[in-house]
Amino acid sequence: MTAAATLGQGMDQGMDLTADLPPVGLAALVEEAALLARVDRKYVVPRADLPHLVAALPTGTRVLEIDGRRRFGYASTYLDTPDRESYLGSGRGRRDRWKVRLRDYLDTGGRWLEVKTAGPRGRTVKQRTPAARWDADGEAFVADAVGRPVASALRPVLVTAYDRSTLLLPGSCTRVTLDTDLAWQRPDTGDRLERPGLAIVETKSGATPSAVDRTLWARGHRPVRLSKYGAGAAALDAALPRLKWNDALVRHLGVAPAARRS
Repeated sequence: MTAAATLGQGMDQGMDLTADLPPVGLAALVEEAALLARVDRKYVVPRADLPHLVAALPTGTRVLEIDGRRRFGYASTYLDTPDRESYLGSGRGRRDRWKVRLRDYLDTGGRWLEVKTAGPRGRTVKQRTPAARWDADGEAFVADAVGRPVASALRPVLVTAYDRSTLLLPGSCTRVTLDTDLAWQRPDTGDRLERPGLAIVETKSGATPSAVDRTLWARGHRPVRLSKYGAGAAALDAALPRLKWNDALVRHLGVAPAARRS
């Protein structure tokens, strides 16, 4: 079993908040939302607020369902260079930023190697291929996107795990993900960060905010700068500068402020 799958074991399944929503299959979800030029907004909210959010969903909202499941476990192993080129490039907003991860689909099965790079006009380009492990074939795949020197220096630096439900709002092609049972772990030290009392809500809509965004705003929540990799790496490695994730760490994830360096 992979380290990512191990971190995802034993995560609280809890009550399915989406039990009363009609289902949508994966193919239909992709077809209805795939063509939208999206604006992504992320919110960190108390898990106790999710029932209020679901109750306020517009009529006709559907939830992704596969083989009777509506919540799916994800675990990702992020790879970076020894000097953290991916972390620093993302945190500083570099135009040539990139991200590499092995993603495990814990409930539906399968493991994919994914590479994200910055595309034109602020868009993200994602490429992926099936991969059982990080090996020479994976290195060659990543090298095509970020170059051989970078690919050959990559090593696992962080594992993240969470459960996800995906909603499709009616009429707007807006997709909403609800991530719960959040956990991070450093594979080299075993240090962990867990936030079972929090959820990350992400809306993917057009330039006009969705009904879910407006509901969250009415309850006092605002979008935050958050990357699961960036936040987890910063929280578990005091040697890293926190960059744009410091506010989310301190105000939303409850991580102590970084020690002042002399």
